[in-house]
Amino acid sequence: MAQSAFYRNVIKVISVNILYFDLGQGKDYIYHGATRFLGTHYHDELLLNDKQQQLFGKEFPHELYPEYYLLKVNQFDDIARDTLDEWIYFLKNEEIKEGFRARGLKKAREILDIMNLSEEERCAYEWYVEEIRYQASMDHSRFMDGRLEGRAESRVEGRAEGKAEGLTEGKIQVARMMKKNGEPVEKIAAYTQLTPGQIKGL
Repeated sequence: MAQSAFYRNVIKVISVNILYFDLGQGKDYIYHGATRFLGTHYHDELLLNDKQQQLFGKEFPHELYPEYYLLKVNQFDDIARDTLDEWIYFLKNEEIKEGFRARGLKKAREILDIMNLSEEERCAYEWYVEEIRYQASMDHSRFMDGRLEGRAESRVEGRAEGKAEGLTEGKIQVARMMKKNGEPVEKIAAYTQLTPGQIKGL
């Protein structure tokens, strides 16, 4: 927060703790906690006055302070009732069922797939990603050079050349590595966007 910023601009913190061990006693698998302030002498609860409620747009102090979620993954019964349950199912089983719609799950699955690659496959994949970034940077540089010089052909050549060479070579290298390690064609196709026919021909 900037030194001169208003306190009303402070962003609320929500802490999500994923527990793979049994903490405490209780039947549920999701526990929620909020910060309450009780007087040490009179045992009264601290409340916001009318002006503060209007300023912050909140009724109680706990709405301004951190909230905590404890997710007891091992106690989850594998029945996804809502999008939070879909996340817990994924965290417990490392799998996303058909029809799951929770925000961010698809990206999490991609990261997990990369983490589960062998070291050799991961190196090849990281090389491929780095190559795409490099080619994108080169495309941009060529495009800017062509634009500054006013030559339309530089723009077209730079873009097409970089994309065709970098992407194709990177995909082929990753596919060869995965094929060599016995990965199924469907998985290779998902990672590289090559067709099954192209993969079989490598």
